Amino acid sequence: MSMLDAARDVRERAYAPYSKFKVGAAIRGKSGAIYQGCNVENAAYPEGTCAEAGAIAAMVAAGETELVEVCVIADSPVPVTPCGGCRQKLVEFGRDDVQVRMATTDGEEMTMTLAELLPGAFQKSQMDRS
Repeated sequence: MSMLDAARDVRERAYAPYSKFKVGAAIRGKSGAIYQGCNVENAAYPEGTCAEAGAIAAMVAAGETELVEVCVIADSPVPVTPCGGCRQKLVEFGRDDVQVRMATTDGEEMTMTLAELLPGAFQKSQMDRS
């Protein structure tokens, strides 16, 4: 299954009763395995959790901590970028040059690197005092 197909597939299972805005994400770990995530809303937190965070959680639960590729899809007029919190989470597990492919259900696409999505990202190295 391609990354786009994996993101499209999981998007259909998103739980978005409030916004009706379903998002699917697929992340490829360094092992080559693909992990999926979708947004999940609830009454107390109607904006819900993000698809990318769900895919990262699945990857970590499987024992991987490095991602090498990301794909996100939504039914929107233009490709949707990951939210700010998810950008930081993606940077935590991926290198600056990791490609993030963003797509619409109509076929429009945009690709950016993690560094382009989150310039000046907080890095673990900033806490190191040698």
